Amino acid sequence: MTGQAAPPAVAVEADRSGASVGRRRLLLLGPALLFLVFFLVLPMLGLLRTSLYPGERSFDSSGFSLLQYVKFLGDSYYLGVLAETIGFGIASAFVSLLIGFPVGYSLARLPAQKRRWRLIVVILPLTLSLVVVVFGWLVVLGRNGMANSILMGLGIFDSPQRLLFNRTAVLVVLVQQFLPFMILSVMSVVTQISPALEQAAANLRANRFTTFRRVVLPLAMPGILSGLTLVFILSASAFITPRLIGGSKVQMVGSLIFEQVMAILNWPFGSAMAFVLLALTLAVTIGANTVLAHRFVSKGIVRAR
Repeated sequence: MTGQAAPPAVAVEADRSGASVGRRRLLLLGPALLFLVFFLVLPMLGLLRTSLYPGERSFDSSGFSLLQYVKFLGDSYYLGVLAETIGFGIASAFVSLLIGFPVGYSLARLPAQKRRWRLIVVILPLTLSLVVVVFGWLVVLGRNGMANSILMGLGIFDSPQRLLFNRTAVLVVLVQQFLPFMILSVMSVVTQISPALEQAAANLRANRFTTFRRVVLPLAMPGILSGLTLVFILSASAFITPRLIGGSKVQMVGSLIFEQVMAILNWPFGSAMAFVLLALTLAVTIGANTVLAHRFVSKGIVRAR
């Protein structure tokens, strides 16, 4: 007879089954959660506590104070370095998008066999040590490096130019380092976009620009947002590249944190700078994703996830 409650034995068996599934899920998630707690959460809490020390040395741990944050946010020099750091992150993200989107789109439209070999070329720079890559750029951009040799060979310059220790060199190296993340993010999404949609747009007399703007770009937006986020975070938190390629002419927060922690031994101030950088990068990332996602999701172009 319909509408009757399940027998008690069936209900008890269902409860046991649900509890068993819950325990299995907890056991599967347990190692990952413990790893995150011990190697991410606890160190971050320790860093936060250090940033709240009232003195300039880590052993002076009595009390809590916002002195380190006031010192950082109240100094125009540190605010200028922070603004330049955010600017490098934004610039490298959008330059990577301009270069990486066409490459990612073309890779997604290749047959699987051809795509596999080209992917090796894209991923290969990620297998190299960052220090090796940076020293390679030092050789290429040096006064007697390959770049100056090509420029003088073409007759553009008569003498070697100073291509290192400036903002342009830092931006170029940052884009080269993190471009694969943008290419892979775009490619992974475009491969899921059926070419039939572009063909249908062409049948409706849409030109290539209209098809790109009305079909490809909105559907590829999740990959674009992921790539922008990855490149921005990695660029804004870069340390080796601005320190070696930019020298003393280019200052970023990562270099200042290194100096405070390793050279000056002012751990509280270095910890405070680290948390300010973390907060602002998260704010910029969340703000950009919210604005772009709201623009497309609100119009129903991209399905909300």
